[in-house]
Amino acid sequence: MENNNLNEKEKSNDATPQRPEGERILNAPLVEMDLFGFIEQIKNEPTWADSERNSITIFKSETITIVLIGLHENAELKPHKTNGTISVQVLSGKIEFSTEDRSVQIEKGQMITLQENLMHSVKALTESFLLLTLVMKE
Repeated sequence: MENNNLNEKEKSNDATPQRPEGERILNAPLVEMDLFGFIEQIKNEPTWADSERNSITIFKSETITIVLIGLHENAELKPHKTNGTISVQVLSGKIEFSTEDRSVQIEKGQMITLQENLMHSVKALTESFLLLTLVMKE
């Protein structure tokens, strides 16, 4: 989906050493996202081979950010807080999502939501790909 004439309603990213193929639309009136294509892209990047995780931001506006995260088995996202409400949808694999009060296992086809400013962590029980949506207040 190449677009050399971005208008002012569209936001894109620039090419980076990790993703030299160039810009991709991050925000426009309509943004198409090939999630399984992004998973393949993540798996083919050197970071995936060299690290326990890799991710790609696939949408970003002032109030919503959507990130596709890949985690190798036993990879962890250490305890942290977010400054917005999140949803986490498991596209493949199985994770353990923990808050200070509770831990739940979620797998392909399941999702959870979490209110802002709650400490939480994630552990991949198998190789997993997650769709994280962060919703910020205006």
